[in-house]
Amino acid sequence: MTIHKDLGKRTLIMGILNVTPDSFSDGGKYMTVERALKHARLLVAEGADILDVGGESTRPGYVEISVEEEIARVVPVLKALRANGIDVPISIDTYKADVAEAALEAGATIVNDVWGGKREPRILEVAAKRNAPIILTHNRDNMNYSYNFIDDVYTDLNECVWVAKAAGIPNEHIVVDPGIGFAKNRRHNLELLNQLGVVAALGYPVLLGTSRKRFIRDILEAGPEDVVEGTIATTVLGIQMGVSIVRVHDVRANAKAARMADAIVRGE
Repeated sequence: MTIHKDLGKRTLIMGILNVTPDSFSDGGKYMTVERALKHARLLVAEGADILDVGGESTRPGYVEISVEEEIARVVPVLKALRANGIDVPISIDTYKADVAEAALEAGATIVNDVWGGKREPRILEVAAKRNAPIILTHNRDNMNYSYNFIDDVYTDLNECVWVAKAAGIPNEHIVVDPGIGFAKNRRHNLELLNQLGVVAALGYPVLLGTSRKRFIRDILEAGPEDVVEGTIATTVLGIQMGVSIVRVHDVRANAKAARMADAIVRGE
């Protein structure tokens, strides 16, 4: 199993489907199965190659919920998506091993771990056992970086990769995410975006998740739903620097931008 048949051929669009009451930009909008299914269909129609389903917000200051509650949020949605003909790859956005296992059983095909396997290492074993690709995101409990922040990100992600491989996950099932917005301030985020090539140098497909994040909202002095242009700027820049997947709320606009950027960078 691969993440997507077109991985490496063009930039893939991952559409965000949050079934949470407290996500920073769309919390509470898709909490029912019916609303989640309707939005998933819209995302796919607009060009989403992958759907990313999350049941716990990871915004700054989020409140952790129980495994049981997270499973209760995501599993009915995943089952409904599959039962109603949604056949694109689906990632489960969680760092909890039991949630990942339940989600993969319910129809998810990818694990998207915002802690890169460090919070609950057993999630790596779950992915390996299920032959599921995994996205390893850079994250930390603090911002205690050395004088060379980019080197620290590279080293941390490289460690995540090696631990994942030791758990039995093959190279072709690994995607890395620089973790924009996770344990990083505005300066960190901008510096990392300017040096995404360092992350790509790890040799694995790179996922970029900047959509509507606080540093974009602060720079543009706008609300979460009024920063699509800022997200698109990071999408195009990321493609130029070797990003393979972009995780976004505004699928249609970013899909068009990615198609144009691909024509320039990859050639038609």
